[in-house]
Amino acid sequence: MTEKKGLDIKEIEKKWLSYWEKEKIYQFNKNSKKKIYSIDTPPPTVSGKMHIGHAFSYSQEDFIARFKRMNGFNVFYPFGTDDNGLPTERLIEKLKGVKSKEMSREEFIELCLKTLKEILPTFIQDWKNLGVSCDYNIYYSTIDDSTRKISQEYFLELLKKGLVYSADFPTLYCPECQTPIAQAELEDKEKNTYFTTLKFISENNVLPIATTRPELLGACVGVFVNPKDNRYKDLVGKKARVPLFNYEVLIIADESANIDKGTGVLMVCSYGDKYDVDAIKRYGLEPKVILERDGKLNIGKYKGMKILDARKEILKELKERNLILDQKQISHTANVHDKCGTEIEFLPVNQWFIKILDQKKKLIERGKEIRWHPEFMFKRYKNWVDGLDWDWSASRNRHFGIPVPVWHCEKCDEIIFPDKKELPVDPVQIKKKCVKCGEEAKGDEQVIDTWVTSSLTPLIASALVGGKVKLPYSLRPQAHDIIRTWAFYTIVRAHYHENKIPWKDIVISGFVTKEGEKMSKSKGNAISPQEKMVEYGSDAVRYAAASQGLGQDVDLLDKDLVAGKKFVTKIWNAANFVFMNSEHQKKMPELCETDRLFLVQLNKLIENATKAFGDYNYSKAKQEVDRFFWQTFTDNYLEIVKGRVYNGSKEEKASAFYSLYLSLLTITKMMAPIVPFITEEIYQNHFRKFEKEKSIHLMEWPSRIGIKELKNDESKWKKMVEIIGKVRQAKSDEKKSMKAEIILIITKDDKKELNEMLNDLASVTGAKEIKEGKFCVEFV
Repeated sequence: MTEKKGLDIKEIEKKWLSYWEKEKIYQFNKNSKKKIYSIDTPPPTVSGKMHIGHAFSYSQEDFIARFKRMNGFNVFYPFGTDDNGLPTERLIEKLKGVKSKEMSREEFIELCLKTLKEILPTFIQDWKNLGVSCDYNIYYSTIDDSTRKISQEYFLELLKKGLVYSADFPTLYCPECQTPIAQAELEDKEKNTYFTTLKFISENNVLPIATTRPELLGACVGVFVNPKDNRYKDLVGKKARVPLFNYEVLIIADESANIDKGTGVLMVCSYGDKYDVDAIKRYGLEPKVILERDGKLNIGKYKGMKILDARKEILKELKERNLILDQKQISHTANVHDKCGTEIEFLPVNQWFIKILDQKKKLIERGKEIRWHPEFMFKRYKNWVDGLDWDWSASRNRHFGIPVPVWHCEKCDEIIFPDKKELPVDPVQIKKKCVKCGEEAKGDEQVIDTWVTSSLTPLIASALVGGKVKLPYSLRPQAHDIIRTWAFYTIVRAHYHENKIPWKDIVISGFVTKEGEKMSKSKGNAISPQEKMVEYGSDAVRYAAASQGLGQDVDLLDKDLVAGKKFVTKIWNAANFVFMNSEHQKKMPELCETDRLFLVQLNKLIENATKAFGDYNYSKAKQEVDRFFWQTFTDNYLEIVKGRVYNGSKEEKASAFYSLYLSLLTITKMMAPIVPFITEEIYQNHFRKFEKEKSIHLMEWPSRIGIKELKNDESKWKKMVEIIGKVRQAKSDEKKSMKAEIILIITKDDKKELNEMLNDLASVTGAKEIKEGKFCVEFV
C-alpha cells in the first residue's frame, strides 16, 4: 500500500522492525537502576496463527508497556508461547496427518518438538509485525527445558507439602481427547435432545422416570424419590426393575429428587453428572461403569458403540418394546470441552489433583488484594471461586506434555521422587528402585496439565533473567474468558509457593466480535488480522484496538480500520507541512497570545491523556489525543498560524514555529504507544536531528509546559474557535471558497476579549476588516 508523498506503510514497518531489533530499543536491562515495571505476558497458544482477538488484546497490553517505558521504567516484557497442551497436539496431528494414540509416546513427542521448531518463527513473527514491543530475547516455551524443570520442581514442592494428591475418582472426562479435564475447561453449549419418560417397574407398579441419557440405563445403580412426594412414598426401600437391562435397583428417599421436575423420580447412574457422583458416594452404591475412555460402551450388544449411536439404538429398542411412556424434544445446556466441543462424561480415572476447595476463602481474599481493571471483573473471579465443586485436576492422559515427575512402587505403594538435579525428567524413560522396599518402580505415565505449567509464567519468565524480577509483578493483561483458568490458577500458585499475590494490577480485555458474536473459524465469521495488517497497516489495526474499552466486547468494522489509516496519513502530512514551513527554535520565545492559549489547551491534553494511560484507560487516552489532533491541532491551530508562518514578523514566526514543533512532538509522543510505526517515521525524519534519543519510544513522556495560565484562557480559546466555526459555516452556506475575503462583524465584548488575537482571527477567516456589532459575515 503506497500513500501519496512516499508514505509506503509496509516499507516503513519493515524498516523500523529491523531498526528496533538491531538497536535493542525494547531490551530489558537487568543491570539498570531504573524502577522495574514487569508484565506477565500471556503466552499465546500455538494452535495456528494469530487471530484478531490476539491482535487487539496484545496491542492493548503493548500500549501500556510503551507508555511505561516512556515514563522512565525498565520494562520487563518477555514473550512466551504455550505449546505443550491439547491445542498444540491437535494442530500437529492435523498438520502431519497422524493420531497421537497410534504412535508411541517417544515418537509423538519427537514429532511435536520437531514441528514446533518449524512453525514457531512464523507464528511469533505475527506479533513482531503488529509492533508488540516485547523483549523477544527473553523468550520461553511452556515445553522447553527450563520451563519443564520449573514446572516439575514446583509440582514436587506442592506434592511434598501435601497439596497434591493422586486418586481414583470419577472426574470430568473428554472422550474425544481421551483425557481428564478441569472444571475451568468446561463451556456451556445449547443442544437439542429428547427428554424421554421410561417405564420402570416396581412390584407390578409403573414407575415413570424421565431422562436425556437413555444410553446410561445399563449404568443405573439406584432410583431416588423425594421423601415428601406422596406419589411414591410407599415405594421407598423397595426395588425397581431397569427397562431393557432387566435388573433391579433400590428405591431411595432423597431430597435431590425434584417433585416438580419431570416425573419427580431420579435415575442415579455411574456416572451421568456430578450429582450422580455425589449420590453414589453418599449411599455407598456399587458403580456400574459401562463407558470406556474412547467414548464407547462396554455392555452387552451395545459394546463398541459410540455414545450417540448407542443412544439411538437403545431408544429404538425401548420404543419397539413399548417401554417409552412419553417423549418430547427439548433444548438444554450441555457441558462441552472448550478445546474440541465434545460433551463431557464422568469416568473414574486415576489422576493428580491440587487442593483448592479448602482454600476458597483465602483465594478470594488474595483476589481482593489485586487491583482489577475494570473493577467489576473481580466479581467474575469471586463467583468462579465460590462455585468451585472439585479440586484442580492437574494431570492428563496424553502423550505430549511435561511428565509428572514421580515413580510408583506397585509392591508397597511408595511414591519415589527424583533429585532436583535430575530435572527435567521423564520417569517413563528412566528406571528407579523403590527407596523403601528395593523393588523396581514404575514411572508415572501422565503429563502435567498445561494450566498447571502456565500458572507459573511469572516464575518461568523471571528465571530467564536470573530471578531479577520478583513477585508481585506490576501487571497481568489477559482476556475475560480465562479469569477462571489463567488468572485463578496463577493466584493459586503464587499463594502456595510465594505466599504473595502474583501481580499488583490485572487488566481484562474483551472479545472482538462480529454482529455481537465472538469470532471463530467454526462460525465462519473470523477476520484475519494478517490480511487487515497488509490492507490497512499494522498501525491502523492497533488504532482500532485502542477504540475498545477495557473488558468490553466490540464489533470490528472496516470503518474503524479506515479511520486508523486516515489518521496515519493525516499525521504524516501534518508533520511534513510543519517542517517544510518552519525553523527549529531551541528556546521558548515570547509567545503570541494565540500560541500561548493553544499551548494551554495542549497542557490540558497532556494532563488528561497521562491520567487515562496511568489508569490503564488507553481508549480514553487515545480518544483525547485523537480529538485534539483533529479538532484543535489540524482543523484550527494549523489554519490559524499559517498566516504568521508565511508572512509574520520574525518574532511572530518564532512563536508559531516553537508552538508547532512542541505540539507536534507532544502529539507524536502521545500516539507513539498506539501507532508506533508512523510515529517513529515522523520522529526519525523530522525530530531526530534535534533530539538526543535514538527512538521516539525511548523519549520521555510529555510533561506540562511551563507557560503562564490565566483564569479566562478557556473562554478566550473557545470564543476564537467559535467565531472561526461560524465564519466557515457562513461561507459554506453561501457556497463560497474558504479563502473568500470578508468583512467580519463581532460583538464589542468579543472584540475586546480577543484583542491580542485579532490579526490571527483576520488571517484565518480571510477578514479584510473586523468591526464591532452584532455577529455578521459580509462578503466583499
